[in-house]
Amino acid sequence: MGFADLLDNIGGLGRFQLIHVALLSIPSLLMASHNLLQNFSAAVPKHHCRVANRTWPADSQNFSLSGLGEQDYLHAFIPLGKDLKPAKCQRYTEAQWQLVSHNSSLDNATGLETEPCLDGWTYDKQEFTSTIVSEWDLVCSQRSLKQMSQTVYMGGVLTGAVIFGGLSDKFGRRAVLIWSYFQLAALGTCTAFSPSYIAFCVFSFLTGMAVSGVILNAVSLKMEWIPTKSRTIMGTLSSFCFTIGQMVLAGTAYCIRDWRMLQLTVSAPFFICFLYSWWFPESARWLVLNNKSDEALKQIKRVATINGKHAEGEKITPETLKFHMHKEILSSKTMYTALDLVRTPGMRHITICLTAVWFSTSFAYYGLAMDLQKFGVSIYLIQVIFGAVDFPAKFLSTASMSFLGRRVTQGMCLLISGAMILANIFVPSDMQTVRTSLAVLGKGCLSSSFTCVYLYTGELYPTVIRQTGMGFGSMMARVGSMAAPAVLMLDEFLPALPSMVYGAAAIIAAVFAFFLPEMLDIPLPDTIEDVEQQRGKRKEILDKAAEKEMLPLQEVKEKSEVKELKVLAVKTTSDPRPPPSKSEPN
Repeated sequence: MGFADLLDNIGGLGRFQLIHVALLSIPSLLMASHNLLQNFSAAVPKHHCRVANRTWPADSQNFSLSGLGEQDYLHAFIPLGKDLKPAKCQRYTEAQWQLVSHNSSLDNATGLETEPCLDGWTYDKQEFTSTIVSEWDLVCSQRSLKQMSQTVYMGGVLTGAVIFGGLSDKFGRRAVLIWSYFQLAALGTCTAFSPSYIAFCVFSFLTGMAVSGVILNAVSLKMEWIPTKSRTIMGTLSSFCFTIGQMVLAGTAYCIRDWRMLQLTVSAPFFICFLYSWWFPESARWLVLNNKSDEALKQIKRVATINGKHAEGEKITPETLKFHMHKEILSSKTMYTALDLVRTPGMRHITICLTAVWFSTSFAYYGLAMDLQKFGVSIYLIQVIFGAVDFPAKFLSTASMSFLGRRVTQGMCLLISGAMILANIFVPSDMQTVRTSLAVLGKGCLSSSFTCVYLYTGELYPTVIRQTGMGFGSMMARVGSMAAPAVLMLDEFLPALPSMVYGAAAIIAAVFAFFLPEMLDIPLPDTIEDVEQQRGKRKEILDKAAEKEMLPLQEVKEKSEVKELKVLAVKTTSDPRPPPSKSEPN
């Protein structure tokens, strides 16, 4: 009888688990808002050089200026780009009024002297009232700063995965989660009042750290209070909150076009999460493994009472709890570090494979999801579509995880997404609907991959180092999300190159995923020794299967050898002459 059996005895997936998972999943509605917020807060509005002097020429009667609109007058100041729209980063050194005439042609603009936008830019406020791009002029020579702000945020998420993953193994999941809620609420609000670009990046970095703390500890608290057989369905249902959050973000951004108000709207609600998070019980597994069995027993009885199993909870004593988790308690006396993720063969095998899966899933996902303006349709509509596709994708992945297993699901999601991304390379650019559809399908598969890998990682790593393993996986995902924007800039050399890189990464990760051990209906390992024992059992099963496959071949070989011996014996018997000696000629 282990901890999984104790959970079944006190109600299994009961009232407590449902309330617990619901309260931990609600913040996920806004997790998507923070991760994808810069699709809107850092959107690039239509823009052109600011026109400083609008004085009409003294000889304006020589030009046909009647009946022309505002955009027509811009032709005198702003050259046209290749798309026949006003250039974004150049203006004429002198007003070219002859270009405003109805009778003027593009040939008249050839060879005219231009200069950079020395007086700043004018932004179209029809779609976005204000973004960090329009507020701090992150265009033209400064356009790399737009991508830098997203990289800085993801750098914070990466740092948070490293720091909070280790802290939660040391101080508990509940304490770190409560702090992460407060940090996210406070610093997310400060981001909305950033006085400068530098301050914005600093606050974004710290906010990203808090996002990691929330995600990692919420997943662990859910998993460690849910029975083995219910982990798949509850984990997937929880992930739908992130999916709904993407659609909520689109609606929120549509209603709030100012980036400061939008940032404040998605950050302030975490103060509420901070207040109700004090109700959460600490993980009983973590308490037992950190010599706090009395507190663990108290939390178990509390859960039993909420589930209507008070009598069953009272039967559990500290001695009973320690007896059934004796092996785990002995193992917890050993200090574990990130090096233990690769110290033993079984752990090393798991860590290498998960590294590839985490990195490539995030790398390809954010490569698709963080550049919505390239699709040529409403950014709000494409955000809704990208969110809506997760529903069928995750339902299919849930069924697949429950019936086919985690390994097949993880590998196929990555394989299909990579195929969709690579297929887009061969679709002509004018077939925008087909290109968008393939991207949406690829994004859906990558979302399913995220759902699977969060659950899969928590099942593969043992309790004593689970948070460190989750932190490491999340860290690799953030490395991928930081690298994704840089790859988008490769289209300057070859338009298809970013898609080639994203697609190839997903397919390579699929190969690694197929080498992971299956965890369907297998109890969570509590110690590194459990992982190695499971690996030994799997190896033993494979060896026996190989022996069974080789046995018929061995029998055929033995029969063949016996037949050859019989033939040789018959030949020897049928020839009465003795063999010739060395001295006798034949």
